[in-house]
This record gives sequence, C-alpha cells and structure tokens, in this order.
Amino acid sequence: MKKRVFTTITLSLTLFLALMNPVQIAASGYGWGFKKNDEHKVPYIGEYQEILEKYGAYYADLSGDKVIYLTFDNGYEEGYTDDILDVLKKQDVPATFFVTGHFVTSQPDLVKRMVDEGHIIGNHSYHHPDFTIVSKESMKKELESLEKAVAEVSDQEEIKFLRPPRGMFNERTLQWANELGLTHVFWSLTFTDWNTANQKGWRFAYDQIMKQMHPGAIILLHAVSSDNAQALERIIEDLKSKGYEFKSLDHLLLKNTLPEGFLEL
Repeated sequence: MKKRVFTTITLSLTLFLALMNPVQIAASGYGWGFKKNDEHKVPYIGEYQEILEKYGAYYADLSGDKVIYLTFDNGYEEGYTDDILDVLKKQDVPATFFVTGHFVTSQPDLVKRMVDEGHIIGNHSYHHPDFTIVSKESMKKELESLEKAVAEVSDQEEIKFLRPPRGMFNERTLQWANELGLTHVFWSLTFTDWNTANQKGWRFAYDQIMKQMHPGAIILLHAVSSDNAQALERIIEDLKSKGYEFKSLDHLLLKNTLPEGFLEL
C-alpha cells in the first residue's frame, strides 16, 4: 500500500512540474548524421529515411538527376559572405542562406543583397536553440521572430525552409514545423569548415566537396570559412564541367509536388 501511494504521489508531482514549466520538455532528439562515402552516391541515413519521408523533409534530391543545391549557414559574419555572393552572381548559381537573428540584425545589408540577387533566405531560428528540448510555443516564437526580422530588412516576406539549429530534430519538431508551413532541409554533403581558427586552405575545401559529390547533393557550407570562399568558384566551374546543374530549393520543392516531367515542359 505504501509503495502504491508513493508511486501515485511521484507521478502527480512529475505532472505538476511539467505543467508549471512547459518549456523544459523531456524528449529524445536526433542529431543529423549519415554514413559518408567517396563513391559519389547519396549517403545512407538508415532509419532517418522513413521519418523524413513521413514529414516531407529533405536531405538530398533522390531523383538521380545531376543537380546540386548549395546552402550556407550564416550565424555570424567573418567578412566572406560578400565574396561568396560575388562568385554566385558571376556564375549565375542560386543558393539558400539559413540565417539566425544575430546575423539579420548585425548584417541587414547582406540579407538584403541575398534576396535582391535571387537567393533564398532560410530559417535557422532567432537564437539557435535545440528545438527538441523546448515547447511548441517557444519554437514558434523563434521561427516567427526570424521571419519577421528578415521581412523588415529585405523583400522576402515569408520563409519556407528550416534548418534546425545543431541539426537536432525529432518527429515532434518535424510535425510542428509542418504546422507552421515550414519544410526541414538537412544535407547530404558537408565537412568541418566552421572552425575559423583552423582553416586549411582552399584545396582542402575543394577536395572534401569533390570527394563526396553525388547527384542530388544538398551541400552545407558555413560562410565564415575562408577556405569555402576561396574554393567556391573552382568548385562551381569544375562541377559544371562534369555535367552538374545548380538549382534552388524551390526547384526541389516543386519537383516533388508537381507531376513528373512538368518542370521540363
């Protein structure tokens, strides 16, 4: 009897604390990752595949077409984004920039330039929290605050694509994003480029990308990397020479919602 009473009290206390503090939610989260290969194939993601398909999320274009989607994460600025934009403009290549609130408020001219030059702004949240441990309301506020900030400094009024901070996700955050009209976009090609104190030269970035390249790649690069800025034009030119085309995430979204062959008409 005493054990049953104690259990009841414990469960009641747990429920009470959860109701009093809804922001801290116990939840299992996944950190995005995959098995890399140098065979120029889409990397294997195991059980994640079914979860992503269920909620319409992307990590690659699985059609087999020789297309590439360039994406950059911009949490802060190190002086290389203008150079990156110069290369994209010269090469007529679209990209998606997943930005944080800090980047938008500290670099409004760069955000405006991205939009003016035909690139897409994606949502990387306002404060870069782990969405798997916050409430739905907190996640909503993070995403809507970022969207509003972008609209205030550019002509892009709405954001369609979300890259979750730290690559953390679970089924609940995928569903919440869908309810807010956002599509999760992960990646199928990346490397350690974000450490500004340990840049290794343009050749390192070039080799990492070319080694992992595969049809349908969604590439994640960090705009704070001098290696990326210096290697980008060589990468684009060499991939074009190999028959790859650079497309925007809007193309990927349409490709998966319109009838087969419609985009080719």
